[in-house]
Parts: sequence; C-alpha cells; structure tokens
Amino acid sequence: MADFDLHTLDTAPEASKPLLAKSQAAVGRIPGLHAVMSESPALLEGYQVLHKLFAENTSFDADELTVVWQTINVEHECHYCVPAHTGIAKMMKVDDAIIDALRNETALPSAKLEALRTFTLQMVRERGNVSDADVQAFLDAGYTNKHILEVVLGLAQKVMSNYTNHLADTPVDQVMQKFLWQKAA
Repeated sequence: MADFDLHTLDTAPEASKPLLAKSQAAVGRIPGLHAVMSESPALLEGYQVLHKLFAENTSFDADELTVVWQTINVEHECHYCVPAHTGIAKMMKVDDAIIDALRNETALPSAKLEALRTFTLQMVRERGNVSDADVQAFLDAGYTNKHILEVVLGLAQKVMSNYTNHLADTPVDQVMQKFLWQKAA
C-alpha cells in the first residue's frame, strides 16, 4: 500500500495551501481527509466544491443529508467518514435515533427517510442502474427527480472521500475518536 502524507499548511503543495487554509477556517483545524487529499490539489478542490454543493445547495434537510452521507459511508465501510459524519450530524442537531440507526443499519424512525436510505443503497450497489420500480418507490415516498440527481451528487462526493480513506488509511481525527465505528458482523 502506498504511504500517504498528512500534509500541513507548511508541507502541502502550493496549490493546496489556500484550500487547506479554507478547511482550517471552516472547522478550526485541518481534517485528516483534507490533509491527505491535499497531495492532489485538484482532488481536494473538487471535494470541497462537491461538499459545499451537496450540503448547501440541495433540497435535502439535515436529516436527509445525513442519511445519504452515512448510508454511503457505512456501505463503503469507511472507518474515517462514519465517525466524521457522526460528529457532523450531531453538530447539525440530527436526532440520535437517526444517527444510531444509520451506524447500526437498523430501521430509521420514518418511512420517508428509510426510502431515502433504500434508494441511496440501490444507487451504490447497482452503480446507478436502478430499476424503474426502485425509482418509482422513491418517488412514491415523496421525493422527486431533483432528489434522484442530488443523491448522485452526494454519492460522487462520498466516493472521493471513502476511496481516499481506504487507500490512505486516514487516521480518524482526535475530535471524532469518540465516534469510532466498525461495521457489524
């Protein structure tokens, strides 16, 4: 396995330094994921842009954002992103029942959120080749074509982070250590 650096503002490639500074300004620290991604300024910038678009410019509320993110993180077994998004969900005031259900792959507290998780899982597992019946079930749950495409956006963002963390074995940030996670057997 390749050995990836956890870059700082001092060690990062020049093109990544302003991107890391942006991360530090946003969260008060440089997340380990961003430190690894900074080796490729294009990857880090792409990730930051997709994150902003998904988190701030989609029609999903905090619960729904969390469902999409954590469904993908858990399915991809991302040791870094599940704890990170647990902390993010708590900061976003997502109910612990939702957070725990996603981490433990148990039933969500509403049928609509469960439909979102089911559709997101189908998108991941089928690589976007979902059936007409799967799409119709998602629409029947109260979602729209716009939501279908927004799931694609969230999936694109999470592929970037989950795959990077698998390759780099990114250490979980100290602040997120209390949310460590392992997929249930």
